[in-house]
Amino acid sequence: MKPHPYAEATYQIIRLDTGGFGVRVSVPAANPTTVSRFDTEAAADAWIASHKSRVETQSQPRTVFRRHTPSSAR
Repeated sequence: MKPHPYAEATYQIIRLDTGGFGVRVSVPAANPTTVSRFDTEAAADAWIASHKSRVETQSQPRTVFRRHTPSSAR
């Protein structure tokens, strides 16, 4: 299974010149991007926690359920 693209991401809260805060997201072998605008540092921190949780959830292996078709129905 291929790892989630953000599995190794690092997050840094930054103060924006226009006011408020942003989150710089860095992924290995890619240019960093900034997610913005958060009114408070706490809101930016909450976004980081939520994003990490989504990445972790999406990284879990999924069970594929297949409907069993009786051979007489084919």
